[in-house]
Amino acid sequence: MPAPTEHLPAHHPLLALLQRHERVLVAGAPGSGKSTLVRAASATLAAEGQPCHCLSADPGLPGIGPPGAACLARWEDGAWRLAAIVALATLDAARFRLPLVQAVRRLAEQAPAGALLLDAPGVVRGAAGAELLPALAQAGSVGALLLLATEDTPFPLHEECRALGLETVTLAPDPRARHPGKRWRRARRSDDWAAWLATAREAGFALPELAVTGAAPPRSAPEAWAGRQVGLLDARGDTLGLGEILALEGERLRILAPTHAGTPRALVIRDARRGRDGQLGTALPHSPIHETPEPDDTPAPLESRDGPRPRADLGSFTATLVNGVFGDPLLHLRLRHQSRSLLFDLGDPGRLPARLAHQVSDVFISHAHFDHIGGFLWLLRSRIGDYPPCRLYGPPGLAEHLQGLVSGILWDRVAEKAPRFEVGELHGEHLVRWRIVAGEARPAPLPSRPAPGGLLHEELGFRVRATPLDHGTPVLAFALEPERQVAVRKERLAAHGWPPAPWLGTLKHHVLAGEGEARVELPDGTTRTAAWLAERLLMTRPGERLVYATDLGDTAENRQRLVALARGARVLFCEAPFLEAEAEQARRTGHLTARACGEIAAAAGVARLVPFHFSRRHITDTRHLHDEIRRAFPGKPAEDGETG
Repeated sequence: MPAPTEHLPAHHPLLALLQRHERVLVAGAPGSGKSTLVRAASATLAAEGQPCHCLSADPGLPGIGPPGAACLARWEDGAWRLAAIVALATLDAARFRLPLVQAVRRLAEQAPAGALLLDAPGVVRGAAGAELLPALAQAGSVGALLLLATEDTPFPLHEECRALGLETVTLAPDPRARHPGKRWRRARRSDDWAAWLATAREAGFALPELAVTGAAPPRSAPEAWAGRQVGLLDARGDTLGLGEILALEGERLRILAPTHAGTPRALVIRDARRGRDGQLGTALPHSPIHETPEPDDTPAPLESRDGPRPRADLGSFTATLVNGVFGDPLLHLRLRHQSRSLLFDLGDPGRLPARLAHQVSDVFISHAHFDHIGGFLWLLRSRIGDYPPCRLYGPPGLAEHLQGLVSGILWDRVAEKAPRFEVGELHGEHLVRWRIVAGEARPAPLPSRPAPGGLLHEELGFRVRATPLDHGTPVLAFALEPERQVAVRKERLAAHGWPPAPWLGTLKHHVLAGEGEARVELPDGTTRTAAWLAERLLMTRPGERLVYATDLGDTAENRQRLVALARGARVLFCEAPFLEAEAEQARRTGHLTARACGEIAAAAGVARLVPFHFSRRHITDTRHLHDEIRRAFPGKPAEDGETG
């Protein structure tokens, strides 16, 4: 991409347009180099003594001014000099199209005579782009369009641009231009936001005295206000400043903002928010925090295709058999208070929302039979984009099976958005690792690592280990082993007058990491050490283990291995396809009987057994399966649809 001070040649199409039209809108897809081109054109004109202004209309990653605002600036002495801003308090140009158009109209009216370049956001597809681009052209009173697009990839809104009746020039992007990627954009906007707040000071406001516009969270949820961007407006609706909310304390709002002239009469608050990682992003819609999550799965009636969906709560995790006791094996483990999920097996994912695929970080596949791996195509399609590699673990040969599924697709158009996976195969006590990238012919080897005791994955908070079993083909059973469980004593929290908020997650993280001296900022702005707060607010208990086992023959070695893995587990999800009277069918197909399932659970001393993967021959009545399990397992196996 051109350097900030690079000048354009005199015959450049954009300079030629500006000779015929004072105002030109520059549009293109993300990464096409719009802002760089606008900057170079402005620098060129300024060097010739011609004043040039730019109106930056991309709140997510503006070329000028702070993120979350539309900005007007003039190129002067080799840099942009900010003239005016309109606070939007959002990074999403597509969702809040009308406020953005209104902001552009307001700034365009303030722009002095002379050259004005309108740097449009990269929303150039779909209904949002079809509505936004013409509206911006009209709001900015532009006389011409410059579109950045290649001959091979025409500008998506070509017909909408034709309908405007404006002189239009299409220009190929600079060959050095690159799509920045979501992570780079997030880091860049966060740095820009930090720079904006570098001279900020704290100020307090009585909320009842101010009009609150936009899409603010409910006042009954003060934790959802902290970290939000806020625009400070005067009585006429002009922006006085843009800041960040520190806390909502009753009717008083504490804000961090650069010094501004004038008295705020209104606030605009939408969805731009600094997250717990310190980066500026788009806040999720507010939902109340529940220390004990509400069940998110409604058991289906016994007559349904897949039967009821048993569910287990392990404190930090909730585990749900997505396809019930008859459908394809797929256990969804959701991490509480995080947008993150783990999966054990990848059967039919039709009951899962597509957005959940973006939150899956790790998948543990028992083996590559179709009902355990067929859902990989759902995961594959959903990972097209700027996502980190998804990790998958399984028995030897898994990488080859996954590569075969990936290679069956034509990937000629994904480029840098190709799905990426890191695959680990358990070979004895070593994890052999591969990288799979859509569009590449073969898996690429990654450094292997030790896997003592079948340890597949370890991070702060939990581990996952596996043991090999025999199903006529190698199969893995998995154990989820959380570390200490840390819970908040609600009555003590209330006694201190502190609301539940993300700071509690930070406290728990420091406690689990053994960082007792780390300072945690409280809602009142003071800080305390994690150890001091833990002693007063938290209680800890040992982690509760979950074990998942399916598709194994009833052999002495399989029993010995599974009992060792499941010893003392809080819950065991174990297959029980057949009755003892069907033992020959179970032996021939390499599966357990219900009796064998119960005996394994009893030998392992598990607290709760969840039998599943029932043969569909029992779909009208599971009582005999449960009776047989109950005779072998002195504990109480979970009945269909039971949670716990």
